[in-house]
Amino acid sequence: MNRIEFRQGTIELRDCDDVSKLPEGFVEDRRSDCLRAPADLYATTVMSFVRRKVDYEDRARQYSILPEGLKVHRQPRPFQSEALGAWRNSKRRGVVVLPTGAGKSYVAQMAIDDARRSTLIVVPTLDLVRQWAGQLKNAFPYNVGIIGGGEHQVEQLTVTTYDSAYIHMEHIGNRFGLVVFDECHHLPGEAYAQAARSCLAPFRLGLTATPERADGKHSDLEALIGPIVYRNDVADLAGDYLAEYTTERIYIDLSPDEWAAYEEARSTYRNFVLSQGIRIGSPQGWQEFIKRSARTEQGRNAMKAYRRQRQLAFAAPSKLDYVQYLLDLHYKDRVLIFTDMNDTAYEVSRRFLVPVITHQTKLSERTDILEGFSEGRYTVLSTSKVLNEGVDVPDANVAIVISGSGSVREHVQRLGRILRKRGDKRAVLYELIAADTAEAYTSERRRDHNAYR
Repeated sequence: MNRIEFRQGTIELRDCDDVSKLPEGFVEDRRSDCLRAPADLYATTVMSFVRRKVDYEDRARQYSILPEGLKVHRQPRPFQSEALGAWRNSKRRGVVVLPTGAGKSYVAQMAIDDARRSTLIVVPTLDLVRQWAGQLKNAFPYNVGIIGGGEHQVEQLTVTTYDSAYIHMEHIGNRFGLVVFDECHHLPGEAYAQAARSCLAPFRLGLTATPERADGKHSDLEALIGPIVYRNDVADLAGDYLAEYTTERIYIDLSPDEWAAYEEARSTYRNFVLSQGIRIGSPQGWQEFIKRSARTEQGRNAMKAYRRQRQLAFAAPSKLDYVQYLLDLHYKDRVLIFTDMNDTAYEVSRRFLVPVITHQTKLSERTDILEGFSEGRYTVLSTSKVLNEGVDVPDANVAIVISGSGSVREHVQRLGRILRKRGDKRAVLYELIAADTAEAYTSERRRDHNAYR
């Protein structure tokens, strides 16, 4: 009789009666005298046996059926019900694309209630581990386990980070029937994708606001999770389910001294790039610049000049003067100030005497600051990139983007931080751009999304 076992992120098949009819992916392992495949082929293999009415013994599956579902029910929004239905119709495998603030986590709770299988939630940060754990404890009558941040407790409902999933999945990958990948655009990276392949969960749900990746690997999501089964964008939900919003691009003229310094630095950088025949816009252009800039004194000066012109465009004093104007204008609002660099986030904190959160901020301090912001003890918060993704700040209604990358995802995520609906809240995002600099091109790139049209 065919016998399936789970071992170190793979499934082992023994005593197979017909190798020719197995799903593609099995290879012969002579050392263990078995056929071996990645664990994520478990469901396909079992269904193959069922369709062919072949007897088999399943020693791989160690996940459980949840006897109870949600203990707290609320009326789902129509698009949440539509998303769940689309996922269910796709054999409970697939990606749901919804904007930040639209309630993706409740879609996941509905999916757990629907599947009734022990579930692993995989998230990018420890902040989100705590956030998800709290939500699950309130929603379900079960203990919630945590893997990561010094904790390792596996329960029927467990939350972990992508990093911890990569480390531990080969040992726990058979203990969950449903795996939910939050912010699933992270998954196609080499290590994280291996975590997905090492899990045998037959049911899979991906959640994201922006699945597309610059490297094109978002196409891997279908194999790792399933196809995109439902999608709704910011512009479709604004007003009814998200706060009404406006976005404003404000071009700031550099002072004469700032402009002269920018032109000098820009010229030094550009002259080196041209002299070396480097095409910065090509796929390997930036890496080539980094390599060549390290080889000579001229190259090192070019790198310093690049950083200097970037600093002048991204964090010119003229920009911070305008931030002061906006803070005076919105003194009754809750304001998030986003920067591309930690140095600028700290400079904003010092100049305007507001709290700051970066990747260097300890979790306890970060939690206290976010609670203070929610309670109104703080009305302005400075940050670099750590609040781009996932962290819930529903009271924020104004975002000031001093600087950022050309990433569409980052810019949409920053907008999403202020869109959670509260009463008749109206949100506004200000994007400050150094006029007549390369930052204008960066702004055009990151606004290539219907949320900005």
